[in-house]
Amino acid sequence: MKAPPTPRAPHPPPPAPGDVAPGHALDWLVAGWRIFMKAPVVWALQALVFFVVIAALGMLPFLGWAAAPMVLPLLIAGMLSGARALDRGDALLVGQLFDGLRQHAGRLLLVGLFHLLGLLLAALAAAAIGGSAVLTGTAASAVGGLAGAGIAAGGMMLGVAVFTVLWALLMMALWFAPALVMLHDVAPLDAMTLSARACFHNLLAFIVLAALLYVLVWVAMIPAGLGMLVLIPVIAGALYAAWKETFSPLLPAPTDDTRADAPTATDEPPKP
Repeated sequence: MKAPPTPRAPHPPPPAPGDVAPGHALDWLVAGWRIFMKAPVVWALQALVFFVVIAALGMLPFLGWAAAPMVLPLLIAGMLSGARALDRGDALLVGQLFDGLRQHAGRLLLVGLFHLLGLLLAALAAAAIGGSAVLTGTAASAVGGLAGAGIAAGGMMLGVAVFTVLWALLMMALWFAPALVMLHDVAPLDAMTLSARACFHNLLAFIVLAALLYVLVWVAMIPAGLGMLVLIPVIAGALYAAWKETFSPLLPAPTDDTRADAPTATDEPPKP
């Protein structure tokens, strides 16, 4: 007679995110730059492979529009795995970009699926608002042309605003989700919910980060887009640094193999 299987111990629930000062957004980018400079050539190669994979998926017939958003969390998780390796003093390999595929493929693909569904819902909501405004404006134009045009234009602007708000909420849910799944084994929906909570809890810090990234993306695009080979790894390092600070209670306790005084990518120099 077979013995009953040993029940698997439940994973401890992740704690609420901590408080982050708005100025720390710049510190995260600085930490991301430091992580990039530990292995710049390998990071640039990872970023190149990242772009090739996303571009190739985007060119797939019929499914290209859906494949890229679903695979994006997998690749982000792989870059976070590389950032963690460097933070621990290990070497960075190009193949670590696919660590998410090897370790948590199912959960990360679910995050990607929820990302895709969120994009579709945001687009449908915006299209419904804009389309109804155009129909109303067309009907009103039979009575007063200027009034109908104003209704149509206002409705289209409202549709764009609704899409922007929903997209921002989706990005909040996606921001920490790959890190929580890859680095702490959190379930997909829980990871996205906790990510959104963390962003809302520290909204000002993430608004500052979004503004900095907006400027950096435009700067990186100037030299024929080649700057993105640097910016993408820097963002991955900044995301890793933000995860460490925001979810520090999730980090495992130091072991005998880890020296307490070992410097990490986000350590600050001692104050005199």
